[in-house]
Amino acid sequence: MFSDTLIEQIERQRIIAVLVVDRAEDGVPLARALLEGGVDMMELTLRTDDALEALRRIAQEVPEMTVGAGTVLTPEQVRQVQDAGAAFAVSPGTNPRVLKAAQDAGISFAPGIVTPSDIEQALEFGCRLLKFFPCEPSGGLTYLKSIAAPFAHLGVRFIPLGGLTVKNMAAYLADPLVAAIGGSWLAPRDLIRAGDWTQIATLAREARTGE
Repeated sequence: MFSDTLIEQIERQRIIAVLVVDRAEDGVPLARALLEGGVDMMELTLRTDDALEALRRIAQEVPEMTVGAGTVLTPEQVRQVQDAGAAFAVSPGTNPRVLKAAQDAGISFAPGIVTPSDIEQALEFGCRLLKFFPCEPSGGLTYLKSIAAPFAHLGVRFIPLGGLTVKNMAAYLADPLVAAIGGSWLAPRDLIRAGDWTQIATLAREARTGE
């Protein structure tokens, strides 16, 4: 359910910043700080009251940033993030109602998987780009290779998220199963709250350099 153009961008970028934003006004400077560090894809998780408005402002004011929505848990949220201008959406699991809503809306969507059954569920809805979450607590790259093996001939690829850092990202990015990785360490919540855009730009730059 991902457009070919967006998949190409993901494969080129390789790193997606995954973020929790508490104040809508922080969205635009955050996006600009990430761009300064060379990261042009971000996922705003719908874990705060202001997340949707922050997404809307980024989509409107920072068009060079490809912004998506994470923690999409209901069909209604699928519609909300699409209306707000999200280029893509991501869920932590494979809720069939959410997958059907994303399919009907025509929005690029990556469900979260952690078992072979999850992968089969996602494939039922035409998903070939999947979020592997939580990555490191579930067994990391070794585990991912094991559960992905029966589906390799279908061209399924993954975006691991959860426990990734600048220290372990290289191994993931070197594996052909991995289209890109999700990184929350690029812009920790405390730095966003503090408005430390310089440090966030530095972390983004370090991630790009360490790639």
